Amino acid sequence: MKRLRQIVTKAVVAKGKKRVEASEVIRPSSTPTSILGCWVINHHYNAKKVGKFVEITGKFDVNVWYAYNNNTKTAVHSETIHYKDRIKLHYRDHDVIESNDCHVRVLQQPNCIEAIISQNGDCFNVVVEREFIVEVIGETKVVVSVHEVDYEEEWVYADEDEDESSSSSSSSSSSSSSSSEGPRHGFKFVEDSSSFH
Repeated sequence: MKRLRQIVTKAVVAKGKKRVEASEVIRPSSTPTSILGCWVINHHYNAKKVGKFVEITGKFDVNVWYAYNNNTKTAVHSETIHYKDRIKLHYRDHDVIESNDCHVRVLQQPNCIEAIISQNGDCFNVVVEREFIVEVIGETKVVVSVHEVDYEEEWVYADEDEDESSSSSSSSSSSSSSSSEGPRHGFKFVEDSSSFH
């Protein structure tokens, strides 16, 4: 037990994922005859942690291109849809210091998968899908094993100047030998052989 240490660190402590298919009722200004197209744009959202859930509150615009007056005229009807999704969180362990720091990733932006004219013929039933994954960042404890080390492993350094230093030393030695053979301080010594006879 003396070699174990507890470290408090930040990590992903909980996750959640949810896919939603919601049917929205949209009422255009004119009675539609047929639907020519439908698309979803301008998605904005905010997320906050509430207990064991993450609540995502958002909105998007649904645009329906349709024909009316017995398919003689066309128009585009735009309507803003507000929503609130609750995503349940799943925890890996219970030794967690609670946190409200949550990250949201959109796996599927709001997208129209079906658009039909209602039975009474005065509005649209639009089915919109969306999918999110959320992560909660919190403080948790990890246990590590500690081993005493009396010395550090020796490092091996690659000396890039090794060749340059050897060449410089050889050049310096050659220069010193050449200087010893030449005149020193401007004097030249000549051996007189006649003095030994």
